[in-house]
Amino acid sequence: MSGHDRRSGGGAAARPTSGPAQPLPPPPGGILWESAGDIRTLLGLPAAFTLQVAHPAVGAGVDDHSAFRSDPWGRGERSLRSMLLWVYGGPAAAEEGRRLRVLHEDIRGTDAHGRPYHALEPTTYAWVHATGFPVARRTRRYLNRRPFTAAEERRLYAEWRQVGRVLGIREQDMPPSVAEFWPYYRAVVRGRLELTAVAAELLDPGAAVPPPDRGPRPVRCALRLLWPVLWPPAARFRRFLTLGLMPPDAREALGLPWTDRQERRLRRFGRLTAALVPLLPDRLRYLPQAHRARTGRSAPA
Repeated sequence: MSGHDRRSGGGAAARPTSGPAQPLPPPPGGILWESAGDIRTLLGLPAAFTLQVAHPAVGAGVDDHSAFRSDPWGRGERSLRSMLLWVYGGPAAAEEGRRLRVLHEDIRGTDAHGRPYHALEPTTYAWVHATGFPVARRTRRYLNRRPFTAAEERRLYAEWRQVGRVLGIREQDMPPSVAEFWPYYRAVVRGRLELTAVAAELLDPGAAVPPPDRGPRPVRCALRLLWPVLWPPAARFRRFLTLGLMPPDAREALGLPWTDRQERRLRRFGRLTAALVPLLPDRLRYLPQAHRARTGRSAPA
């Protein structure tokens, strides 16, 4: 479900688009091509994931089927690789969309209120994808210090909606324009979202997370030793960024506090990030999949 990870599969629901004309990912050189692979995207992902699992059906699906507790680093790596494929994967994007729908076919059960859920129920499936747009918009405002113009927002939304088509979201399940997106978004925020058990767990700085289990062996060994010291401040910072990059109306709907002092801290962090990240070489500024795609596009024929 959310995060595109689960522990079991099978079933039926919104079927993959079939036939010769598969939806294509956004074009090279578009807004997503420039922004999705930027390392600052990583900082906004916890806010988007928390928005997703605050929907009771999504939260229940993740609680019942995801490996986010037992394998958080592997789950995160798989989800990030999948997301980057949607934008930079070319023909592989459609295949990834089909794979994800098959993966989610048997994710079903009953939520905390006793209501049945299914991962591919169209409005639920669309909400998981829709959360990326408001969080990308807010991340850009704080961590790039240059908000999208109205024209850029329209392009971003059109490209994100196109990614939704690649993932098998039906045309009618995502609003056709930015102007129509916001009433849809506010209706879900006010009418459906709640502080689910999974959302509360993601925001709990005391929740246990094992040390990273990938990378060079010496680094893994060092992290294992230092993890009891490193994780508590990292968890507090993750909560701070999750709350700060979540849209304020969603924070309010979930009853999550945010102070003026925290807002000032987020703005200071954003100024620092906006100043430093553009100074990095592209191989460090962009995640590896994005860097390879961008380099391949600019390489001489």
